[in-house]
Amino acid sequence: MKLATLKDGSRDGRLVVVSRDLSRAVAADNIAATMQFAIENWAAVKPKLEVLSGELNAGRMQGSFAFNPAEAMAPLPRAYQWLDGSAFLNHGKLMQKAFNLDPIDGADTTPLMYQGAGDDFLGGRDDIPLPSESLGIDFEGEFGVLVDEVPMGCPAEQAAAHIKLILQINDVSLRALAPREMKTGFGFIQAKSSSSFAAVAITPDELGDAWRDERVQLPLQLSWNSEWFGNPNGSEMNFSFAQLIAHAALTRKLGAGTLIGSGTLSNADLRAGSACIAERRAIEMIQQGAPQTGFMRFGDRVQMDVFGVDGQSLFGGIDQQIVAAC
Repeated sequence: MKLATLKDGSRDGRLVVVSRDLSRAVAADNIAATMQFAIENWAAVKPKLEVLSGELNAGRMQGSFAFNPAEAMAPLPRAYQWLDGSAFLNHGKLMQKAFNLDPIDGADTTPLMYQGAGDDFLGGRDDIPLPSESLGIDFEGEFGVLVDEVPMGCPAEQAAAHIKLILQINDVSLRALAPREMKTGFGFIQAKSSSSFAAVAITPDELGDAWRDERVQLPLQLSWNSEWFGNPNGSEMNFSFAQLIAHAALTRKLGAGTLIGSGTLSNADLRAGSACIAERRAIEMIQQGAPQTGFMRFGDRVQMDVFGVDGQSLFGGIDQQIVAAC
């Protein structure tokens, strides 16, 4: 099943069910007006939403309409809690090698995670407004999951059952601001602007065999200004989403609608490219002694997408331009 939230002038948008090929949609108003309502009442609303999905995919749904990802907000336009991990250890190793940093104690056994701002997510086709090009503007290609309520102390073995939807993310980072915030030990505030989400959130079964061990076992295709940048595969995620959920829930419950990100995709085989500019710069430092690639400027575009075995976009993709904030 595939779900999206359409722009309707409200803060939380209008929940719709989207066809598997992303061509059609139907409003879910009579079942769940918003994504937050749906995730809070998942056991009750999921069977009804699945009926809509079945009828829509069979071409029997009256009242359906053409679906346009550009008209969508983030699937969950605002979240009570947004937690982003760093589950691909290769990314951290490259950064440590490039900048001669000491390894983080226990990083290979305990996931790194920060708590981000969930009140102002962007849709996957929305412009990214920022105040200055001097901030080191970077994209970060990630996957994420949306969970129902997770009890405190939930072990990883039980956490997988709480994953209801999978999402595709562009976690925008401002690299010029990050070093100071990391040194304080208090986490990111200014260095993380509003994160962006592809239009469609999907249930795990939509991935078929590509959803294994609570990982998206598919490549994320990235381009910058229409030039290939990378296609790292989510299979090399060192900590599964179940492990990330268990980590976040160790000392508190997670409210329904909590979003958890994987962190930047990164593969050991450098031929896969990168999912963020900072990693490419780190590789250039290791191989050439200095970074060769600059960060994004106003007018630049980033495109990200994930395709199924049939070549069809799974999440509706991300295609965003950096613009000057008014």
